[in-house]
Amino acid sequence: MKTEPETSDANQPRARKRSVRRWIRRGFLLWAVVSTTWLANSVRTRGVPERMLRSDAAVVVADRGETLEFVPAAPSSKAGLIFVCGSGVTAQAYAPMLRPIAEAGYPVFIVRLPYRFAFREADKQVAVDRARGLIAAHREIDHWVVSGHSLGGALACRAVRSEPAAFAAMVLLGTTHPKEDDLSSLAIPVTKVYASNDGVAPPEKTLANKRLLPAHTRWIEIEGGNHSQFGHYGHQLFDGTATISREEQQASARRAILEALTETPRGR
Repeated sequence: MKTEPETSDANQPRARKRSVRRWIRRGFLLWAVVSTTWLANSVRTRGVPERMLRSDAAVVVADRGETLEFVPAAPSSKAGLIFVCGSGVTAQAYAPMLRPIAEAGYPVFIVRLPYRFAFREADKQVAVDRARGLIAAHREIDHWVVSGHSLGGALACRAVRSEPAAFAAMVLLGTTHPKEDDLSSLAIPVTKVYASNDGVAPPEKTLANKRLLPAHTRWIEIEGGNHSQFGHYGHQLFDGTATISREEQQASARRAILEALTETPRGR
């Protein structure tokens, strides 16, 4: 009668190592699934009234895949807004903050990031190209304000750096950018809006890069605001706790954008 050979003492350490590696791989896979799920849930759009995403007599809403657009039925000027989403955040999450700008008479074009997060450098460039493509597609607009939240702010900076003459003003929300690019020589109006309780783009890091923006940059601190409340979504990892309402914070940011749209562009 045959019997199975017993595992030799020499083979036991190797078997234990294989088992440990197997459990490490499983643990890493579990961590990746849990963290990705948590991240996706934290930036899930919340609390956007359905009416915000429907056309009415004042504003035509168009979802074109790469962009979400709010176009006034009767534009009040030849100025328009290009707004770039933050990483992971849907275009719809910015509707409550930005649709009122269209209701005031200014076309609003929200640029989506490829795959929502734009992890790769190529994806970031695609978002910039989408913004520039809007300018080529809408010749009726000759005063473009570019804006963005978080990573969207970084991409707004990149768009302006690559083609400064195409934009009349820039408004950055909740971002530490620019970090490497020196935009201090820009002649166009620039506004930097930051929140006192922002844990993702903290005020101290935001102000540390002040030298990379023009001396005429307008700095606006939203006391009590945080990173997540620039949009309608959950609480991001590492973000601080807001002590003002989402509506108050977005109203402050919206005022800054509207002022950039209504001001006479420098040099024009």
